[in-house]
Amino acid sequence: MPEAGARVSLRYRLPPGEVPPLTDAVGRLLETAPAVLVQTRSGEVVTIDPADVVAVRVLPEVPVRTGAIRNLEHAAALAWPGTEQQWVDGWFLRHGGATRRANSAVPLRFTSHSEIAAVARWYADRGLPALISAPDRLFRIPGGVPTDAENLVMASEIGTDTDAAAPIEVSAVPGDRWLELYQRDVPIEVLTAVVDGQVGFGSLADAAVGRVALTEAPDGTRWAGISAVRVAESARRQGLARTLCTGLLGWARQRGATQAYVQVVVENTGARSLYESMGFWVHHRSRYVRADALL
Repeated sequence: MPEAGARVSLRYRLPPGEVPPLTDAVGRLLETAPAVLVQTRSGEVVTIDPADVVAVRVLPEVPVRTGAIRNLEHAAALAWPGTEQQWVDGWFLRHGGATRRANSAVPLRFTSHSEIAAVARWYADRGLPALISAPDRLFRIPGGVPTDAENLVMASEIGTDTDAAAPIEVSAVPGDRWLELYQRDVPIEVLTAVVDGQVGFGSLADAAVGRVALTEAPDGTRWAGISAVRVAESARRQGLARTLCTGLLGWARQRGATQAYVQVVVENTGARSLYESMGFWVHHRSRYVRADALL
């Protein structure tokens, strides 16, 4: 059986008397034990007894169109916009807070080298170096130019299984205990910032916290972006992160979100494994580059 996270075509037996006796499930493999769970493209999760599996084949990932990358990156930029933001041509510029994401420019529609100089001036006016968040295919980084913090942008449909998720506490602002568990020096005004969307802060068992932001892409898709997930050291390896994230997705689904994404640093193999087991797959990659290295 392939590992959770793989895209598969799985043939399995139906109950005795069914005609035909076999059928197929095509989608993302979520779990292999005690039951085999496959999430289809519609978001439905098919539950199969491992003993009924007749054959399974790993499928290649569906090619991602450039337009799909642009739509997801647009929604993600609105979900973490810093405390000051501005559109400059096809670039979304962000400033504020202590994170790279909130202090970087996203080239959603890059057309000429002169735009990089305009971005650099915008940040220079604020006494900052210009940092570009460069997603695959939206911005080509020349060979030899140093980059930093390569991220996997992982995506998933929000399935109906989240409807049955254990309810978690979600508030519009992070409380003192949320901030204590988060353990990062990010201002509240950065955490709560969102453009044309909604943000929620989830807590579970007084030991796990996370953030979810709901924003809309230009094609009308409503995305839920999960970030800032932290579990107290004493409560790790108990499944709290998975339960928390599932609860956040359920909260987002109730508010119209149909797709979800996370951004995971490449080196964070633990987080990648968690999200793959939840049905997330690598949509594209993104990395940071300084504008002055391009000018």
